[in-house]
Amino acid sequence: MTEPLPANVRAFVEAQPVGILATTRPDGSIRQSLVYHVLDGDRIEISTLGSRAKARDVARIGRASYCVPAHERPFASVTLEGPARIVTEGAGAITTALFGKIFGTPPDPPLTDEAVAAMDRVILELTVARAYGASYLPED
Repeated sequence: MTEPLPANVRAFVEAQPVGILATTRPDGSIRQSLVYHVLDGDRIEISTLGSRAKARDVARIGRASYCVPAHERPFASVTLEGPARIVTEGAGAITTALFGKIFGTPPDPPLTDEAVAAMDRVILELTVARAYGASYLPED
């Protein structure tokens, strides 16, 4: 990204637990799925099964788009897009944080990279190259 995420976009994305991930199917059509995320710098981190179609799409194409909506009126939102990849290093810590969002409390003890690999979990990492379509976000 040429510029870091604006503070209001960063705060909004961090405050929302889920978003809609869009990837490209082999036939060129779009696949969407609701996922939990963690924002790490200018990267959206998503834990998923390595066998899921979204993981295969990202491994094949290397790009993704992510729309983060608010869940109350006036339904603010922002779309983030950029290069994406599948990573396994650090997957334990990221999956621990995401499971904390999903279930309300993180696993204890925290998951290790080996434990999430045994579950076939990987991290789908989207590096934000562009943030656009922001609506109803508080100003910086």
